[in-house]
Amino acid sequence: MTILLLGSGGREHALAWKMLQSSLCSKLFVAPGNAGTEIIAKNIDLKPTDFEAIKKFSIQENVDMVVVGPEDPLVLGIYDFFKNDENIKHIPVIGPSKQGAQLEGSKEFAKEFLVKNKIPTAAYSSFTKATIEEGCAFLETLPPPFVLKADGLAAGKGVLIIRDLAEAKTELRAMLVDEKFGTASSKVVIEEFLDGIELSCFVLTDGKNYKILPTAKDYKRIGEGDTGLNTGGMGAVSPVPFADAVLLEKIENRIVKPTILGLQKDEIEYKGFIFIGLINVKGEPIVIEYNVRMGDPETEVVIPRLQSDLVALFVAVANEKLDEIEIEIDSRSATTIMLVSGGYPEDYEKGKVILGIENVQDALVFHAGTKTENGKVVSNGGRVLAITSFGNGYEEAIKKSYQNIEKLHFDKMYFRKDIGFDL
Repeated sequence: MTILLLGSGGREHALAWKMLQSSLCSKLFVAPGNAGTEIIAKNIDLKPTDFEAIKKFSIQENVDMVVVGPEDPLVLGIYDFFKNDENIKHIPVIGPSKQGAQLEGSKEFAKEFLVKNKIPTAAYSSFTKATIEEGCAFLETLPPPFVLKADGLAAGKGVLIIRDLAEAKTELRAMLVDEKFGTASSKVVIEEFLDGIELSCFVLTDGKNYKILPTAKDYKRIGEGDTGLNTGGMGAVSPVPFADAVLLEKIENRIVKPTILGLQKDEIEYKGFIFIGLINVKGEPIVIEYNVRMGDPETEVVIPRLQSDLVALFVAVANEKLDEIEIEIDSRSATTIMLVSGGYPEDYEKGKVILGIENVQDALVFHAGTKTENGKVVSNGGRVLAITSFGNGYEEAIKKSYQNIEKLHFDKMYFRKDIGFDL
């Protein structure tokens, strides 16, 4: 098969690395890709949201399948674009329909879906510029801390957790009136704060059947001890040590099954990944959010643990035959640690030469924000590299990742030194 993978991050490098292990994949294009995917596949200078260009390329190269990494093309409706076009409707797209992608594209849509399907989630209300005073009044009814979420896509940074009521009101105005997160915060969901420990559950579904992938926990804050600004993710661990059989059974029965049934009931087409962000509150799993694709950097620990053929799984998703495949998982732990540009998640410089990748041993280097310039690999984003290692426990895996990070260098390189320490 000739496969086109859309995206350019660490998630896409990990997916490309895994798909190329399949005998079903004869040719892999990545659009636009990065310096890591360039080594193993063929990078194509296409924007994942330029559907007409993707159509033209897919016809020209006889593409047999499109796998969508990031959320933007899904929310904009790439699945429907292919399905409704006579020339390309035979090409399966791995990802949900535009309606299904609203689970991530709109926090309000997701909350309504959760409540309607009796899936445990935090109490909430949503507000716009016109109802800002009601929003301030609603904040007064909640105990601190206060959770404010931009309704739309804000690259994983549209959630604020604030302890002070006056500050929460100021931030609500900044989001709604000053467009702090652009159009993403033209509507804001205010939620009750849940106190517990977070984890992520990943599901692959063909719309009828589903397979649960390994759990993971990622670390969102830039600073050690989970302090400072939110990022796209600074590291991840899989499996989650506290996710025992009892908790996993609750997650499947109370959350995964009703999610899949809810999609069927609403006749929402969904053929792809569902990322369920959870919080474990005294042994009870509660949904914080849905994403409609794999998380990043969680992909870099979940996908390496998958021993099954990923392309065969995607073919089964496209044909609604996922129930006919058994999933095999590596029993070892995996951890990934992100190396980021100095200054990230605020202003940072690009174009820093990366040294030492060839010296990494017994670990995987997944490129995130990189490109090749004059034959050298240089930084090209906030999150630059993900260093993934295996171990018989997460402690051993973490130690290996940190040992390999010592061999890597680029100007102003930063990473958290406490990934997994809270476990």
